[in-house]
Amino acid sequence: MSIHSVRRECANLAWDNSIPPALHVKSGDEITFDCIDASNGQLTADSTVATLETIDMGAFNPVNGPVFVDGAQPGDTLQVDVLRIENPEWGWTGLFPGFGLLADEFPEPALKIWKLEPEGFAWFDEKKDIKVPLRPFAGEMGVAQKKDGALSTIPPYHTGGNIDTRHITVGSTLFLPIEVEGALFSIGDGHAAQGDGEVCGSAIETPMKVTVRLSVRKDKPYTKTPHFTTPASKSEGEYYCTTGVDSDIREATRSAVRNMIDFLVAEYGLGRVDAYILCSVAGDLRMHEVVDMPNYVIGMMMPRSVLGPSKKA
Repeated sequence: MSIHSVRRECANLAWDNSIPPALHVKSGDEITFDCIDASNGQLTADSTVATLETIDMGAFNPVNGPVFVDGAQPGDTLQVDVLRIENPEWGWTGLFPGFGLLADEFPEPALKIWKLEPEGFAWFDEKKDIKVPLRPFAGEMGVAQKKDGALSTIPPYHTGGNIDTRHITVGSTLFLPIEVEGALFSIGDGHAAQGDGEVCGSAIETPMKVTVRLSVRKDKPYTKTPHFTTPASKSEGEYYCTTGVDSDIREATRSAVRNMIDFLVAEYGLGRVDAYILCSVAGDLRMHEVVDMPNYVIGMMMPRSVLGPSKKA
């Protein structure tokens, strides 16, 4: 295993399989990415709401990379183990006109600058004793698509991208379907905290350094959208999650369930009917991302506690 790094300057504003790799690595190598925040450095700890008047939204959501992984071929799966995350002591949350789930009801710009406490929280309102626990993660993680041409980094895709899924933090593992040689993995959009859905269109946005391990998997051909595992926490046990990504929220939901059925059939030897029933009685459907149009990310999360050993174990 080797350890590598990708500088902050190695960033792009598109997913495009023609972008030259910033780095070549072997399967199993660790890489640290120095990621700028979602505003591409346009917002700082000293910014005010007046700063939003000069913001270039076209420069938002840069991703660091891409990284070429030796041995990765179309049809394989890229395993992304999230090992370490470091972020500074500040972050921001903004309301941008025309953006967010309730954009028509909140047309005026707003900006909140947060102080991220070393104890692992940020005060929302200290006088009212309202504080937000920090659980940092990268909102953008993905691989290049086989389709030629530049794709925006704003929406999520079946190959990842702006999936904004708060559960993929340190100790989690993300699985992405590979469509091009080398996978061409990129990452960015640091979040210190976010709820499921990111309803106003921004989390606690922050620069961050993220260390991941990239490994090529030849044994997960059923991975057609982002899948992930979560570690146990104080409030929840471990999960395996499949996702659906679609411009139609119902179709995204159907896809998430269908992908969990495929996982249960492949890994646990269940029949499709039994797998479907198990999804209904034990699985949790969650809205992970609902604001980055045109696509939604819906997750079907299956508690590991209900599953026995995989038939592949």
